[in-house]
Amino acid sequence: MTVTGAGSLLVAVVDGAQVPTPRDTPAQEPGPGLSASGYLTDRLAQYQSWYDKKAVKAKATHLRTRTAAVVGGSLVPVLVNLDFPYAQAVTTVVSLIVAGAVSLESVFRYREQWKNYRSTEQTLGHERIYFLTRTGVYTDLDDVTAFANLVERVEATIANENAATLSVMTQVGFAGEDGQAAIERQGSRQ
Repeated sequence: MTVTGAGSLLVAVVDGAQVPTPRDTPAQEPGPGLSASGYLTDRLAQYQSWYDKKAVKAKATHLRTRTAAVVGGSLVPVLVNLDFPYAQAVTTVVSLIVAGAVSLESVFRYREQWKNYRSTEQTLGHERIYFLTRTGVYTDLDDVTAFANLVERVEATIANENAATLSVMTQVGFAGEDGQAAIERQGSRQ
């Protein structure tokens, strides 16, 4: 994050976007704990990027499995009626691909994961913009209170998504695992 400017506002460059930030934010004050600018770059932007990557991956996987199921499902009736060498073997393989794609989608619920990850990523982005522009729930709040509210809202959003992921994983069959262990199986979030 780069910070430049004069007057009562600084311009911070976060993820390539210039956003105004008050000169007297907790980021400018020395002290214990994480500063606002540190939180925005070290925690919020990092999580937002992580959720974006996971959403892209889940969407791509969902679309691949759906495409395989639809195209394969359409081909099977045609293949059954054709007479060519290895027709039975080809039809069987295509049927297995369809069954595998449908099974993977129903077990891992890529569509739900995609929606959860994208929704969380968008919510984190909105919170960042609302905080930096002091709009929405951050209107008329002093910098310390606004930063505290940002942290509470962001961490609640992350916790809610973790619970949603755990719920999906529990339905998948990881119910016997400790909740944190199940989440860690999805990969490091940092």
